[in-house]
Amino acid sequence: MRVATFSIAGERRVGLVDLDAQTIAPFDFSVDQARSGILALIERNGAGVPRTLSPIPLAQVEIEAPIPQPRRNIFCVGKNYHEHAHEFARSGFDSSAGAGAIPKHPIIFSKVPESVVANHASVLIDPSVSTAIDYEAELAVIIGKGGRGISRENALDHVWGYTIVNDVTARDLQGKYSQWLIGKSQDTFCPMGPWAVTRDELDLATAGIRCFVNEDLRQDSRISLLIFDIPTIIATLSQGITLKPGDIIATGTPVGVGIGFDPPKYLKAGDVVRIEIDGIGTLENRFAERAR
Repeated sequence: MRVATFSIAGERRVGLVDLDAQTIAPFDFSVDQARSGILALIERNGAGVPRTLSPIPLAQVEIEAPIPQPRRNIFCVGKNYHEHAHEFARSGFDSSAGAGAIPKHPIIFSKVPESVVANHASVLIDPSVSTAIDYEAELAVIIGKGGRGISRENALDHVWGYTIVNDVTARDLQGKYSQWLIGKSQDTFCPMGPWAVTRDELDLATAGIRCFVNEDLRQDSRISLLIFDIPTIIATLSQGITLKPGDIIATGTPVGVGIGFDPPKYLKAGDVVRIEIDGIGTLENRFAERAR
């Protein structure tokens, strides 16, 4: 299934997307149920997929982030593609570089829920806070079945589906602080969407991931090239942390981020970043200067 959270006539709904017909069929959820976005579907605890109502043209609705307000911080994995790990280690912003470019274990950080924005929403740059804004195209995992001490062998059974995340980063703040939370969690720094797909829709072995800045191809890789694959990430996180339905895990970005260039290619107001992942779709956001 391809599922979106959307609003129409001032009300939030959740529906089944038909790209061929360019329609979305709302699930028969109450307004209160739909307030949490696709969490309303994830948390049905085996009750099955609800019936759908009459389809609506996609052009008549506003697509929101699949989970507009995650209940917990988004888990993120750093330096999880080999070439990106090397470009980041060379950048001067990597506080872990002393231990080697390629991590021995997953590097985990997080982004606060309030940083999430939707496809086509503006990502706001505040020059008084940061002048080194970067993009990071990432596949995000959405947990469907919670658990603690999840084995690598059983990890994919806990995955509900996938979406796209742009892990926008203030590199100067990332370099200034030992922890990455501030540089990663600025307001609007987590575009997500445009929708989510269920686990069966995505072929992890073949799916490509690409990022364009103003139509310039910057990142071009495959999900299969992750250093730590999705089962390993889930097993690592769940050793001591109980994962919950609706948890989101951003799995890392490939080579080609702005700091990988000499000089760095940071984002500025007016830039448009488009991320594509085969089997999911396209996430596109324009960057704009925050109004004073």
